[in-house]
Formats: sequence, C-alpha cells, structure tokens
Amino acid sequence: MFKQIKTLFLGAMFFALTACGFHFQNGELIPNELKTLTFESSDPYSPMSMAMRKQLQLNNINLVDSAADVATLRINKVTTSDKVASIFKRGREAEKVLILEVEATVKLPNQQSYPISAQVNRTFFDNSRAALAKSAEKEVIRNDMREQAARQLISKMVALQYQVQKSK
Repeated sequence: MFKQIKTLFLGAMFFALTACGFHFQNGELIPNELKTLTFESSDPYSPMSMAMRKQLQLNNINLVDSAADVATLRINKVTTSDKVASIFKRGREAEKVLILEVEATVKLPNQQSYPISAQVNRTFFDNSRAALAKSAEKEVIRNDMREQAARQLISKMVALQYQVQKSK
C-alpha cells in the first residue's frame, strides 16, 4: 500500500513539473537593436566563430550579411593558453589550467562601438600514460570552453542595453 502511494505521488510530481510550462528565455532579454546582427570574424570557420554563431542562433538572434542599419558583432581576438597548476613527484606536469580569452566589439548602426570580452578557465589533469585519450578529452573541454565564452559574450550584449538606450 505504501509503495503504491509513493509511486502515485512521484508520478503526480512528475506530471506537475512537466506540465508547468517553464521555458528558458531564449533571447528575451536582448535589446531589439541587437536582435538582428552582422557577425564578423577574421576566420569565419574557426571553432570560436562557429560556437558564437550557434549561440546567437539559439538566442533567436537573426544573422544577416553586411547592412548599414544593423549592429555588428566582431570577434577581434581569441587567445588560448595553459598554465601548470600542479606537478607529479618526479617533476612532470600533473594538472594544467586551460585559459580561453575572447575579445569582441559590438558596433551599433550609429557607429558607436562597445568592447566586450570573456574569459573561461578550466582545470585539466594531464596523464602522459594516456596521451591519446587526454588529447581527445582536452579537445572536448576546449569546445565546451568556447560555448561558455560565447554565452558570456551574449550575456554582456544583454548588459549593453543601458548604453544602447542611452545612445538613442
């Protein structure tokens, strides 16, 4: 009897949570002036450019070709580096901190430019005995870092709302 009540309660909670209508805010906070953008990068097919384009589309931002009356998002600089965080007893690197820095500029139709930047840090345990597996793991981590940096840049574009309204 107790098991049936417990199952019924869990089922009711599941249906209540799935039917509540909660949705993520995809682009709801982005100013109308930045809902349509021209995206520029020195390498449009680089992993960072692809991650940025994907995040822009996920946030319902329309990407158009170059136009005079549309804001422009330009990725100026992408820097990746790593630093040693710890070492093994024999002096080999044990753990690294992977660093991704992205600098971008949002240029409004009235020619005002606003620099934005993002920095993402991740730790990575580097075991030289499993070099191939660690190489693949490092690439997965770097892809995740690019996605996170793109999300940070979009959040900073939302923060530009005050400057956009003030410049009208």
